[in-house]
Amino acid sequence: MPPKTPTPGTPQPPTAPAVQRSGVGVVGREKLLARLVDARRLRCIVVTGPTGSGKSTLIAAWRKALVPLGFDVAWLSATGDCNTPSRFLGELQASVAVVEPALVREAAELGDAGLGTDPDAVERLVISLVRGIATHPRDLVLVLDDLHQLTHPAIQEALQWLLDYAPPNLHLVLVSRGQTRLSLDRLRSQSQTLELDLRDLRFSLAETGQFLKAQLGEIDARTIKTLHELSDGWVAGLRLFTVDWKKKQLESGRSAPGEPFARVPVRDAQAFAQYFEQEVLSQLAPDELDTLVRAAACSRFCASLCAALLGAPSAVAQASALLGRLESDDLFVVPVESREPEPWYRLHPLLRETLRARFNRLDAATQQAVHARAFAWFRERGLLEDAVRHAAQAGDPAQAAELIDRCAPSLIVRGESNEFIALLRQLPPEQVRQSFRMRMWMARSQMFQREMEACRKTLDELAQDLPETEGALRFYVTTLRAAVAVQRDDLEAALAMLPQLLDIPPDADPLAIGGRNNILSWLYTQQGEYEKARSVQLDTPPQMVDGAPLVSTAAGSLHGRCLVGMSYALEGRMTQAERIYRAVLAEAAQGGRGCVDAYHLAVGLLADVLYELNDARQARALLESKVDVIERIAIPDAVLRTFRLLAAANWQDGNRQETFAHLERLEDYAVKHKIDRLLAHSLSEQVHYRLLLGETTAADAALAQLDVVDARHSASTSRAPREISELAQRAHIRMAVTHGDLEGAAAQLARLVAQCEVSGRERIVAHLLVKSAVVEARLGRYESARQKLLDALRRGHRLGLLRSLVDADPIAFELMDDLAHTWQPDSVLAFYVERLQATRKPPEQPPGAARASERGAMPATLDAFNEREIDVLRLLAQAMPNKKIARALGLSPETVKWYLSRIYGKLRVSGRDEAVARVRDFGWDAEQSRS
Repeated sequence: MPPKTPTPGTPQPPTAPAVQRSGVGVVGREKLLARLVDARRLRCIVVTGPTGSGKSTLIAAWRKALVPLGFDVAWLSATGDCNTPSRFLGELQASVAVVEPALVREAAELGDAGLGTDPDAVERLVISLVRGIATHPRDLVLVLDDLHQLTHPAIQEALQWLLDYAPPNLHLVLVSRGQTRLSLDRLRSQSQTLELDLRDLRFSLAETGQFLKAQLGEIDARTIKTLHELSDGWVAGLRLFTVDWKKKQLESGRSAPGEPFARVPVRDAQAFAQYFEQEVLSQLAPDELDTLVRAAACSRFCASLCAALLGAPSAVAQASALLGRLESDDLFVVPVESREPEPWYRLHPLLRETLRARFNRLDAATQQAVHARAFAWFRERGLLEDAVRHAAQAGDPAQAAELIDRCAPSLIVRGESNEFIALLRQLPPEQVRQSFRMRMWMARSQMFQREMEACRKTLDELAQDLPETEGALRFYVTTLRAAVAVQRDDLEAALAMLPQLLDIPPDADPLAIGGRNNILSWLYTQQGEYEKARSVQLDTPPQMVDGAPLVSTAAGSLHGRCLVGMSYALEGRMTQAERIYRAVLAEAAQGGRGCVDAYHLAVGLLADVLYELNDARQARALLESKVDVIERIAIPDAVLRTFRLLAAANWQDGNRQETFAHLERLEDYAVKHKIDRLLAHSLSEQVHYRLLLGETTAADAALAQLDVVDARHSASTSRAPREISELAQRAHIRMAVTHGDLEGAAAQLARLVAQCEVSGRERIVAHLLVKSAVVEARLGRYESARQKLLDALRRGHRLGLLRSLVDADPIAFELMDDLAHTWQPDSVLAFYVERLQATRKPPEQPPGAARASERGAMPATLDAFNEREIDVLRLLAQAMPNKKIARALGLSPETVKWYLSRIYGKLRVSGRDEAVARVRDFGWDAEQSRS
């Protein structure tokens, strides 16, 4: 319900930070704060969680918040000594009497006679206590802490009466390690309860990071994530980690102040074993403990599996009762969602570590027997991934390999590549070497991990070893080798495999056929055979995997449709390309993990179209949060468009340094992966932007590098070298125009237009024609300039181009103005010219945004930086070098360099020293950067 408007003078509830000091996760705090203004309607609050989960400190903070709102609070902490009716009711009266002795006067007069044996006497005492509380002029909150200690049936009955008979001004807060045995259904139906459990009390990942940094200083993001997952956000577990880790730091002599937090193995802490021994394992009977020890061998389990692990299939009922009780008592056994009919559970990661240590102390034969039973159980139920794990650990790698071969396609199609890789790693290397199919799957896993050189070597060796009779497997290997060539942007290597790709064996695998189709589309697109590239996708029936069409993964139809869109875009038919990309994005977003590759490919390609259609802001918004993923998993064509587009969009916004930062990052990517085509694009764009800034020396240097790249491929006639040559020619044309060699530029442009016409690259032709028109106009050949401009306009209108024409030359707008005054085009072309002229209007700024291009504009405030940039900014203010910033944040030095370029642009500075000074001038110290 919405918060009530407080009356003047009424004390206000605390803000979130006041309760945050309780050491409880954000979910629990927010739920409790949300009901704070509604506290008088709540009859009962139940907080459950294991020892050390922060439940009592959360209630203590809430209690402190309630007092200014006019509540009185009585607190009873139960112990084992309170577990008799007379002792409990006596303690209960004493707690209430602290608030006001008169409230328990009638109850005290009844005494404790018969409380141990007479239910009527207990009820009379509860009623008298309720009557006394009802006379109190203020609301009373009664907190019963450690409720799990109170197990006597008479006490449970007394508490139930207290709930049932409670007057409107009595509110009960029940704090327990496990679920209460009281009936709350009536109160739940009336929305008069608030129930919090361990899931609400746990820290979020961000809070875990804040806690660990406060305790340990600088600690890298990967370690934070590891500790968060291992502790499951459990606050006491994190505290034990920090204490144990500090001890190890001291012992190793690595505790100097200010040093980055050193990595120490996280799984050797004895404090956890002691905690779980005391809080969980000591409460179990020997046979129950044995059940959990064996269950710890599995990542998840159910009652029938536990019985099978014991070798006692008839013990399902006992196992079910045990698991239900452990879950109910919040003893670190957590239910998990499953499609199976019976409930499934997992152990808290730290409890599992403790139990795994016990399991590992069993003799080897017993361990293998447990894994063998798990393998048989999972295999019988078709849960192949789990079966593989246990087959390998049971010492039967041949069975594990057979199961991997059966489940690999399903895992790949679902996008579960990490699970697939983890299963494959469980096989002994010898078992992988013995099987052609395992070697093929190993190559696939190397491709997933972008270990392209290792993948190429594995596939080359496999191609040599495979007999001719293995036609289907040889075809699969060929498709993988061609896929590696695509990722390396090696058109010639892919073309060399074209005959084998066209020869599909009758028993070919659907994944291989789907991959082959997409590779052919890429090949034909690179060759300029756009219709042929599209027909591969449109004329081929969809491949089926597990009875469903293959749409996901790089072999799926979504990926193929992206390539169809790319063929339209390379032709310059942007409207058709946009429709395809948007449809792919919508379907991929619904397709889950298996469609990640297609989704990010479509993002990179769609952003290129959006920029062409003069929507640079949407293009940037689409890309900027996904740059790292696109760079890591997408094909080079998508990476190229991503960085080239971001450079152009930032140039439009006046962010010159960010423009060059993106081009430098594209250059780094190209050098790292040895892709000269992308390197040529980066250098060509650098020449272009340097000349626009009048920096001819820097432009000359970039052009010299581009000429070296071009010379490396001068003897080749394939598409990629031709593209590099075209880029070099365009850069030389720009340089010739800058130096006044207009006749030379005109001649080169004529030759280049003819080349691009032959290859069908209409978008580039339209761009070059505008450039030619400008050169002709500067030479005084106005009629020729007019004709070339008209030709460019007709092509651009037919293709739906905008930025290709207006980005060709800064003088293009003047030519269009002159054309509009001297020639009356038809209404359609006139409207197109108006659209082109409209692109010179500055894009609308968000409310309150400053023009980034204005000289002397105020530097950005902290609001202009994202979270990662603030992390870098904070370390920059400490004068840390790039390598230390990279280590502290778990980034590569190249990525830090890229972030610094963005930061310099936003601060309007030219380098590190100036940036550090600017940060300090504005008082952005470490604490402010964190906030």
